[in-house]
Amino acid sequence: MQWLLFSCTRPLRNLLARNFSSRVGKMATDLKFNASLGTSDPQTHPVLIIGQLRHLNLVKFNDLASKLSPRVSEETFLNAVACLHPAPTDKVSLYLDSATVAALPLKASRHNTASRAHAITRLVKSHVMNVPEETVVLVCERENLFASACAVVRAFPLYSRKTGNGRSSTPVKSEVGCGDAGCGDGAKDTSRNLVNVEFVVIDKDGGVDCNPLTEDEIKCLTETTRGIRLTARIVDMPCNEMNVDHFIQAVEEIGNELCITPQIIRGEELKERGFGGIYGVGKAAAVPPALVVLSHEPKCAQETIALVGKGIVYDTGGLSIKGKTAMPGMKRDCGGAAAILGAFYAAVKCGFTDNLHAVFCLAENSVGPNATRPDDIHTLYSGRTVEINNTDAEGRLVLSDGVCFANKDLKANIILDMATLTGAQGVATGKYHGAILTNSETWEAKSLQAGRKSGDLLAPIIYCPELHFSEFASAIADMKNSVSDRQNAQSSCAGLFIAAHLGFDYPGVWMHVDMATPVHCGERATGYGVALLLTLFGNHTNSKLLQSIAPCGEEPPSKRQCRD
Repeated sequence: MQWLLFSCTRPLRNLLARNFSSRVGKMATDLKFNASLGTSDPQTHPVLIIGQLRHLNLVKFNDLASKLSPRVSEETFLNAVACLHPAPTDKVSLYLDSATVAALPLKASRHNTASRAHAITRLVKSHVMNVPEETVVLVCERENLFASACAVVRAFPLYSRKTGNGRSSTPVKSEVGCGDAGCGDGAKDTSRNLVNVEFVVIDKDGGVDCNPLTEDEIKCLTETTRGIRLTARIVDMPCNEMNVDHFIQAVEEIGNELCITPQIIRGEELKERGFGGIYGVGKAAAVPPALVVLSHEPKCAQETIALVGKGIVYDTGGLSIKGKTAMPGMKRDCGGAAAILGAFYAAVKCGFTDNLHAVFCLAENSVGPNATRPDDIHTLYSGRTVEINNTDAEGRLVLSDGVCFANKDLKANIILDMATLTGAQGVATGKYHGAILTNSETWEAKSLQAGRKSGDLLAPIIYCPELHFSEFASAIADMKNSVSDRQNAQSSCAGLFIAAHLGFDYPGVWMHVDMATPVHCGERATGYGVALLLTLFGNHTNSKLLQSIAPCGEEPPSKRQCRD
């Protein structure tokens, strides 16, 4: 068996481990990607085999014998596959509960991912055995390898404060992708479970590709795993453990891992430097707001890309306060910034070849004597004035400062902001698809393709500022911060507010991703956004795997060329 381990360095291990407790009866899980199928006995190492039915029918028993023998015969395996009738999924036990073959949905529509990623996550969640070591085998085409792997990762969240049976919990290390070796202390951590993720790749001719995964592919999957799990952990953490200070510390530790020192502007300095959006939203909280920037600037860069994340660590709604049923779950309002952090980490680790900036707009939208009031007017970093008519429309205020900073100070010619911005996003594009709003038809198409290739799905919403921006008309300021008619393309309007501070005449590419609903599934974060961004900008990395799934199309001209 050929396999590779990519070890976590200590700063990242500490970041992933902080505030994470072992669970009695259900231990924490490490993930390891193997280059080829290893040999194991399902009696001691359970195995779950997942694939589309047409792919499972192409696999010979000998291709999987190393995971099934001697407990499962060829006849049993073939009969089990023949009995699969997915509607939408189906499974058949091969050996008690320790060996199972599962079929994915037969169809995937044009707005879905061909990998059936969401079905993979559900199957893995429902079949994990919670034993010291087990394996998930993915039978898929190479173009779906990345999305399928990310789908498995989403089934294993890191954060928990469960103690079990009243016992107190003790912190344990969290090794993402390290497996059982190379974790920094020279010893296996027996308090953690290990899930091996292995692949049977179906080639274009309908046969099994016997070539093992390359070192590049394993590295890409491992770093992406770390990014997704880091993102989900931050989103799952409550504000008393993930406030602005904690988030800055997380950024600093990722910076240490990447040898990057973050730029931090916070508190009264935000006010002095004109960041009226971030300051106005966060000034009432006990922990002051901040704008934090990580910058990766390699030699010979051709483009400057800025990723701007909404990091509202908790959203009470401010003085326009949310009700008791609407407020629970608002710890997730930092999902955009968390995704930017996870994606930035993985992108740099995968050899990002252009300038890449991660801009984190961090604040707690709280209630207090200094809270912004409806009717207040703030001047944002763009210089434009905003009349506040809804303090619960705060995300657009902090992001407006962020994208303007990306343009004026970072000189970015591609700016993407990501946010849990509107509840209307779920109405417009649903639970599984984030909403993409952009000034570029080319990049709209690219983002949709990247969503399907990564499993972090997207659907377009209307970009039409000449019809919609009048919703923000104010008699005494340049604009209000909330629409006058909530029935009029509400998610699009929220994004257009951000674009207005960048400028509708901005000559570069601007993309806005609203992922308010896909940021979580039930009570757990999904890590949405990491795989999407890595795929969207895959051609800007040295990873051959990311390059192979990155959307094709004409690259944007540089900002200077646009202005000329």
